[in-house]
Amino acid sequence: QVQLQESGPGLVKPSQTLSLTCTVSGDSIITNYWSWIRQPPGKGLEWMGAIAYSGSTYYSPSLKSRTSISRDTSKNQFTLQLSSVTPEDTAVYYCARESAAAMDYWGQGTQVTVSS
Repeated sequence: QVQLQESGPGLVKPSQTLSLTCTVSGDSIITNYWSWIRQPPGKGLEWMGAIAYSGSTYYSPSLKSRTSISRDTSKNQFTLQLSSVTPEDTAVYYCARESAAAMDYWGQGTQVTVSS
């Protein structure tokens, strides 16, 4: 059974860098694609970016300048960094596996609030 678990601070100050880690079990991150998605309060889901089985990365054009996704294959983890955050980056952040063009497994999500 594939499981994903997000971890990281729940509160980040404006202008700082948000950093979240997704720990994967039941599958290897050197297979498939692994994404970060977020949902601001009262809004829909927003795909932020992904890292492929090869290590290649893909980003949403609207977030590309502030987003970095990396991985640690020894720990089967992948990480999101979002720089220069503002209160508009407050959201529930999810990690997910993409297989056959569908997000088939998701983490439970983690709330991140940007506030001073």
